[in-house]
Amino acid sequence: MAMNFNRKIILEDGQEYYGYAFGAAGDKVLEIVFNTSMVGYQEILSDPSYTDQAVVMTYPLIGNYGMAEDDYESENPSIGALIVREYNDEPSNFRSAATLGDIMKKYNIAGVWGLDTRKLNRSIRDFGSRKALITDAATPREEGLQILKTSSIPTDAVSRVSRKTIQEFPAEQERFHVAAIDCGMKQNIVRSLNKRGCSVTVVPWDTTSKTIRSLKPDGVFISNGPGDPTDVPQTIQAIRELLGTVPIFGICLGHQIISLAYGARTYKLKFGHRGGNHPVKNLETGKIEITSQNHSYAVDKESLAGTPLTVTHINLLDQTIEGVKCDRDAVFSVQYHPESAPGPQDSAYLFDRFIRMMEEGGAQHA
Repeated sequence: MAMNFNRKIILEDGQEYYGYAFGAAGDKVLEIVFNTSMVGYQEILSDPSYTDQAVVMTYPLIGNYGMAEDDYESENPSIGALIVREYNDEPSNFRSAATLGDIMKKYNIAGVWGLDTRKLNRSIRDFGSRKALITDAATPREEGLQILKTSSIPTDAVSRVSRKTIQEFPAEQERFHVAAIDCGMKQNIVRSLNKRGCSVTVVPWDTTSKTIRSLKPDGVFISNGPGDPTDVPQTIQAIRELLGTVPIFGICLGHQIISLAYGARTYKLKFGHRGGNHPVKNLETGKIEITSQNHSYAVDKESLAGTPLTVTHINLLDQTIEGVKCDRDAVFSVQYHPESAPGPQDSAYLFDRFIRMMEEGGAQHA
């Protein structure tokens, strides 16, 4: 690698960070965010929720265990860029089938390494997520700022990452049939349901409630996904029409969609929650869960007042809403990722709760 920097990041406020290129070439305008996970860069890279985002890793060494065939969370990674302190292009792992950089080239994912990621992450923490241009080191700052000023982040991310057709994922021994709405769903969600005896029919994000009912599911699941939940009114309307007819479980974007379907509001966080170590309090048990998170938006607590939803979980770092439920309709949701990948397994019990709701056929559930 040449000693001279060949890539840089220009932020909206004029800050510049110089580094070296890896992955795909070309200029990109993306929303810059950070992730505090110490492992799991392959799952982060392939999580559709990072569409149109440049993710800065707080852990300094990335790429050292390569990329394993079985660890992808989506077939076609759609993250915008990965920004790291130190990139390792010679992985040591018997499961590794490719380097991180090679996979990033394959899927047109930009990479920058060698910059001061601590300084950059502190900037995101202090001033919030914002637009960033990844470009050649020779690009004049004024030219880069003009590009940022005239560029916008797309709002159709869910439609781009969702499946286009209905797909079946049968369980070895089927107990229940779940219709899962794919807003950018991670594969570990399907695996988590399959191993609990749920055959999963995954449907595109804009599938109507009529089509979902025609599948005769025992329960409906709403997945994670990228972007602003108000950008998917079709999904919100479908859920609104399904409320009270079948048990419903949502995570991350699915949690926000359920809250919007009941008439609550959402808002954008300053820098979001992204990492594998967020403490969440379960208000029903008093226990603290260490959770995996990845989202920019949250449910407005005050807006829940006029709805039948009850708050079940709160984030101990900033007191934001992390879970809601409606016993009357057999509906519940959490803001975090109980399927982890990457992350702890503290919250896997939520899938078991969904199973119990389907066993009871949607009856009142405590």
